[in-house]
Amino acid sequence: MGTFLRSFRWGHVRQLDRVSREFLARAWSAGAGPGDDPLTIDLDSTVCETYGLAKEGAQRHNYAGQRGYHPLFAVAAGTGDMLMARLRKGRANTARGAAHFLRETVSRVRYAGATGPLTMRADSGFYTHDIVAVCRKAKVRFSITIRQHQSVRNIIEAIPEAEWTPIPYWMEGAADVAETTCVPFQHEPDAVAVRLIVRRVKPTPGSQLALLTNYSYHAFITDRGGDTLGLEADHRRHAEIENAIRDLKYGVGLNHLPSGRFPANAAWLAVQVLAHNLARWTTRIGLGEQLMTTKTLRRRFFSLAGRLTRKARRLTLHLPQGWPWQNQFSFALARLRALPLPS
Repeated sequence: MGTFLRSFRWGHVRQLDRVSREFLARAWSAGAGPGDDPLTIDLDSTVCETYGLAKEGAQRHNYAGQRGYHPLFAVAAGTGDMLMARLRKGRANTARGAAHFLRETVSRVRYAGATGPLTMRADSGFYTHDIVAVCRKAKVRFSITIRQHQSVRNIIEAIPEAEWTPIPYWMEGAADVAETTCVPFQHEPDAVAVRLIVRRVKPTPGSQLALLTNYSYHAFITDRGGDTLGLEADHRRHAEIENAIRDLKYGVGLNHLPSGRFPANAAWLAVQVLAHNLARWTTRIGLGEQLMTTKTLRRRFFSLAGRLTRKARRLTLHLPQGWPWQNQFSFALARLRALPLPS
């Protein structure tokens, strides 16, 4: 495997990206895509920790004090489809290359058949003018957590108490939401006012934070329409991307980047994305279920005892008797066999 991976160069990695793009288009045309429905793209990064000093791009410590890589991910909200992934060296800033990455992701989903409105959600690491500019140019709505500089805190603290609306929370009266406006990136010539939605949460009673502050604030900017409570709840669902990244790491195998060569590990990431998506599409198209982790799919349907026999020039697959997921397996196999071949 190591010898095989070391044969990859960066051009081969881009070829694998092209394969992933075609796979996405074929799967979505077979019924796994959003079609004309709205699609939300969650943008995030993660740290793939490595050990030792022999891996290209991961020799030095990153912002978290770890050695490793810092890949970018774009995930389809709700389905967990990995729309795109890009490997970066460990010390790369969160937003490094993110604007071009987002531009390519939007092109990919449009090519795959997503014709409905697009929305991009991201945390404060992607709060940059370049990201917002790409969204506006591509006609993609955005919802980005804002970095709370002093000017932003002043805007938040100026919100009248009467404008805060309670949020259903585990502790009554512990969370509220309010809305105002702000002008992000004021030094840029295309700066315009956008909605600033703020959630405030009381610290847990008895905690050390409760001694220092009355509320903790979480704010994001958006150009989307809709009511404040609904937009705030939708932005919080950006955290679902962590489930897709965790499944990619521990359900497929991205928690270990095996080679010392950077292009080889980039190819490994591209292959992991293909395997992750194939598992998701098998669940959605074959089983008719929306979500199932790769680990569960492998335990129930992929890793099972069986044998092929030949009789009268026909192959027969023999599977265990009394197997709990026999009907599901047969149903999924029949549905996948019925898919039309790509033209």
